[in-house]
Amino acid sequence: MKLIASLRNGLAGIGLAIAALTLFSAPAAAGLVLGSKNFTEQHLLSELTTQYLRSKGYEITQKQDLASVIMRNAQEHGQLDLVWEYTGTALIVHHGIQQKMSNEEAYATVKRLDEAKGLVWLNPAALNNTYALAMKRSRAEAEGVRTLSDLARAVNQRNGSDQRWQLGFDMEFAGRPDGLKPLQQLYGMELSRPQIRQMDAGLVYNAIRDGFVDAGLVYTTDGRIIGFDLLVLQDDLGFFPPYAAVPVVRKEALERHPGLADELNRLAAVLDNDTMSAMNAEVDIRHRPVKDVAAEFLRSHQLLKEGA
Repeated sequence: MKLIASLRNGLAGIGLAIAALTLFSAPAAAGLVLGSKNFTEQHLLSELTTQYLRSKGYEITQKQDLASVIMRNAQEHGQLDLVWEYTGTALIVHHGIQQKMSNEEAYATVKRLDEAKGLVWLNPAALNNTYALAMKRSRAEAEGVRTLSDLARAVNQRNGSDQRWQLGFDMEFAGRPDGLKPLQQLYGMELSRPQIRQMDAGLVYNAIRDGFVDAGLVYTTDGRIIGFDLLVLQDDLGFFPPYAAVPVVRKEALERHPGLADELNRLAAVLDNDTMSAMNAEVDIRHRPVKDVAAEFLRSHQLLKEGA
């Protein structure tokens, strides 16, 4: 069985590499190909980077809505020059390290490990978009739930009844090594398959607000947490690692563009949880176009000229 599992894992890895290579055409020598994932914050980071670098004379091609592993394989194989990655994702998903680390330790570790792969981690933003579970505030207060331990207790007490709790998760988290199963194990949360509602990451917030699920997975910088009056439950056993957002660039691309690292570090320096939460809210709550929100932010920090 171990041999079969090993073969399956090997074939899966080959499949991902092939997918990464076939999704992208080779980047033009003079330009940069920028990859991003499939949620609002990544769309904003991609647009902020694109508008800012284009104003500096760079040629940018965006590749959006990529799964984390596909994006990573594409960058390793030279199909993407630049991405915004999170330290926790790189540490656990890309390098298989489960050890608990501080934000600083996680950054130093992934920076060192990826250097051998020709990937350079630049300065991190003051932006820690870690995972969390959240509930509608009124529901959480009525149930006396403020921590993940409280949530596990409430879920387990209802199991076996006609009012079993339903929890919402995105597709990726349900299968990640830092995802649902180890979370359940740490907190002793007993969930049967029908209690796990899988959906697009952006729909989880609406599902919590509208009562379709009792609790769900959120990102801590998402503007809908405030907009929908959700309560982020305290991770009292420290399950979720730090997820600092960092521009990661292929070494070859930095060599082609000597000033690129300084430009990206300048952009990273003006991003933090509050500013990102505010931009996320503009897109997800007020339904403003990502391009407009990004341009407004860049102009407010003198990183984009008026009319650009």
